Amino acid sequence: MKQIKPLVIGLAGLLFFGFTSSFAATDYVTWDMPTPYPDKTFHTQNIIEFADQVKQLTDGRLAIKIHSAGSLFKHPEIKNAVRGGQVQIGEFFLSLLSNENAVFGADSQPFLATNYEEAMKLWGAQEPIIVPLLNAQMLQPLFAVPWPPQGLYTKKEITSVDDLKGIKFRAYNATLEKFANMVGAAPTQVEVPDIPQAFATGRVEAMITSPSTGANSKAWDFVEYFTDIKAWLPKNIVVVNRREFNKLDPDVQKAVLQAAQEAEVRGWEMSRKETAAKIAILKENGMKIVEPSKELMEGLKKIGEEMLVDWKKAAGKDGEELLTNYYK
Repeated sequence: MKQIKPLVIGLAGLLFFGFTSSFAATDYVTWDMPTPYPDKTFHTQNIIEFADQVKQLTDGRLAIKIHSAGSLFKHPEIKNAVRGGQVQIGEFFLSLLSNENAVFGADSQPFLATNYEEAMKLWGAQEPIIVPLLNAQMLQPLFAVPWPPQGLYTKKEITSVDDLKGIKFRAYNATLEKFANMVGAAPTQVEVPDIPQAFATGRVEAMITSPSTGANSKAWDFVEYFTDIKAWLPKNIVVVNRREFNKLDPDVQKAVLQAAQEAEVRGWEMSRKETAAKIAILKENGMKIVEPSKELMEGLKKIGEEMLVDWKKAAGKDGEELLTNYYK
């Protein structure tokens, strides 16, 4: 298996930007970290381990207080909260930034990368482009971890794209909203903690999401079918405010980077294990796990190809560079 390339940049790279440390070795710092998902989500569990390791490696000089499930800032607000210094560090869904630059949404392009090997290769092409974009906003990426391949959750069996027409469809980013429109569904923005209520009140009737989110949301309470279309593997990313990072002593910075590197490797492995485990939970609770029909997949992939054409236009030279490196 190809080794995961850590997102963190080396300490020498940080020194290049220049910083002055304002903390003595005996100072203790606490960072607030908003995350969008509940504690039982594997992303949050991985972040909890990351925070524990930072505390251990720094002998408690840096503590990271996690505010999960959107309890401190709602998901769409987290990136700007970190950028503006309201909090020092945060996690968010990378493709939420696709309206800023289409390259942020490369991992949410339908059927561009549909397994972990392809997702890792795509990240290798995407990372060098998005890191400078975030650095320009005084955001330092620390690590990124994918969700399991996205599947289709519905109340009735879906055998063709036409079966999706008119269905109220949960969307979580601009790409999925466009996808829903292209299949003739009606997209509605719904964050993960609100999924059960959205189905209960009829706001949505179907969704594309990971086995993790489906199992954690107890999807069997409101839908019957999980069609394993493996549409894409979107990523969450953890970023830190560069000004706050630069205030840390060099040895504390080094500890954060080490913990981040290990969190990325661990997170990818957790995601792999999560896929089969959570699909099994869906099945155990009575959901019908369906292999997609040839007709459905042909229709979905055709839409994916059309969306990629539009994405290339929006992404410009950055997108061309990304795809060139991805297809090497």
